[in-house]
Amino acid sequence: MAINLELVPKQKRPAGERCCEPVVYPDIERRQAERMAEVARALGDPVRLQLVDVLRQHAGSVCVCELVPLFEISQPTVSHHLKVLREAGIVGSERRGLWAYYYVLPDALKELSTWLS
Repeated sequence: MAINLELVPKQKRPAGERCCEPVVYPDIERRQAERMAEVARALGDPVRLQLVDVLRQHAGSVCVCELVPLFEISQPTVSHHLKVLREAGIVGSERRGLWAYYYVLPDALKELSTWLS
């Protein structure tokens, strides 16, 4: 079965002219996309992902002193990761004396989860 193809010389399009029309447009607004990207960036580290997993499974808040032994990193590094998660709005914290207690914010991952599914 032979197919005849007509070869047409390449032509330069005028400046600003599109090569084709978009077929699909984004469903999410720019601001929402920026928010979800911030959450995704915060979750982009394996230790932070594991921290969220531990906090998510715990019924209540967890003291940072309970989290440190779970990882082969120092307490300041665990605190740094928790700070990143807190700034991204994924976890909340409360101070009790010298210690900070952390918990996953209930709707923090809902938007990203909904969009991914």
